[in-house]
Amino acid sequence: MFGSLGFTELILILMIVLIIFGAGKLPQLGEGLGKAIKGFKKSVHEAEAIEAEAQAAAQQSTAPQAVAAAPPHAPLSQPAEATAQPAQRS
Repeated sequence: MFGSLGFTELILILMIVLIIFGAGKLPQLGEGLGKAIKGFKKSVHEAEAIEAEAQAAAQQSTAPQAVAAAPPHAPLSQPAEATAQPAQRS
């Protein structure tokens, strides 16, 4: 069941835990242990999902992408200073 631990060893460990913590604390200990295991499993699955997303993003970024070229007749944008009209002096 648990490696080399037999049934009698598990009963002995359970009895020692019962004596140390008492019968009232056992449900709280079991609940805390269950929440810890559930949280650990959740974090492992989230880490796997994040890793899978990162690998998918890396594969998409290495895929050849088409570069959209500007049409040859499109004017180049000029800075605002070059397009401003000079002030007229009277």
